[in-house]
Amino acid sequence: MGYTDIQRNTTELPRTIAIINQKGGVGKSTTAVNLSAALAKKGMKILLVDFDPQGNSTSGLGIEKEELEQCVYDALIHDVQASELIIETETSGVYVIPATIQLAGAEIELVSAMARETRLKELIRPVAEYFDFIFIDCPPSLGLLTINALAAADSVLIPIQCEYYALEGVTKLLESMKMVKERINRDLEVYGVLMTMYDSRTSLANQVVEEVRNYFGDDVFQTLIPRTVKISEAPSFGMPVTTYAPQNKGAEAYLELADEVIARASR
Repeated sequence: MGYTDIQRNTTELPRTIAIINQKGGVGKSTTAVNLSAALAKKGMKILLVDFDPQGNSTSGLGIEKEELEQCVYDALIHDVQASELIIETETSGVYVIPATIQLAGAEIELVSAMARETRLKELIRPVAEYFDFIFIDCPPSLGLLTINALAAADSVLIPIQCEYYALEGVTKLLESMKMVKERINRDLEVYGVLMTMYDSRTSLANQVVEEVRNYFGDDVFQTLIPRTVKISEAPSFGMPVTTYAPQNKGAEAYLELADEVIARASR
């Protein structure tokens, strides 16, 4: 069954959300995969665009990158259509446009391309109507790939790890967002800020949560994503944690987050 065969759950316009933080290791791909799966469990139809050359969202959904004949790179550079790239995953309701290491070359090749900042936006446009949410898993940088993601999205979700220097670099990220909003995408907003790798046993984690809530206010989701072994293990089995360990507190947290994300969609 293809992505055009299942009806969207909502009558709202599809939300396109870039999952972004230029710091690595904060849970972007983990959130992209597990939030997509959790929303699908709620009946939503999800497209996940893997826009990180590491391709962690692709492999995290059980897709063998080595077996792919083409990926999102081919859309950006060779004008392959999204309809030729979308793969139905084993997680019902979740579809992916995959990435491979080839995508790393796009950063350089796009420099001289026409309309280089809006290539991803034009790729998504013809298929957006089929999905309730479109997530873009961004690379840990603020280069041309990330600019493309910000141009294509209507909002951003910022994962922040509950560790020292949690807010380091966030100012630069917000400056980049402001620049894109002024010059390319006037509708760009913050959808939400997500605290990840939370360990309630440490005073540091609670201090970081308080600091981030003071900085971002109501933009911070109430749900805290805990640090659990099962969340870490799930990608090696090519599954979201909601499938790999559905009773795990990490799976439960992503389902709670999905409820918050749905609620914010109608704001």
